[in-house]
Amino acid sequence: MTYLLLTASVLVALAVYGFTMRKWLVLKPLAGTAAVMFSLTAIFDNVIIGTGIVAYDSEKISGITIGFAPIEDFAYTLLAIIVVPSLFNIFRIRL
Repeated sequence: MTYLLLTASVLVALAVYGFTMRKWLVLKPLAGTAAVMFSLTAIFDNVIIGTGIVAYDSEKISGITIGFAPIEDFAYTLLAIIVVPSLFNIFRIRL
């Protein structure tokens, strides 16, 4: 399995989840959060990949990179940006 295929499956599941949870997600705060999180992901992923702490098989990535970090790495940041606030709102209401 390639990282691109894994990323695509995560993004499809995220799209379905995001659509069902759209009433819990407010666009303006998410946009600011996304800017900060993607910047931090770009910085720290490049550090850990550049120093050799983490390595990716070059045959399994798409080849699109931001610095050393493959673009597939950013899907999990997007997942966190969508899932964490909606879960927070769900658990806040139930308590």
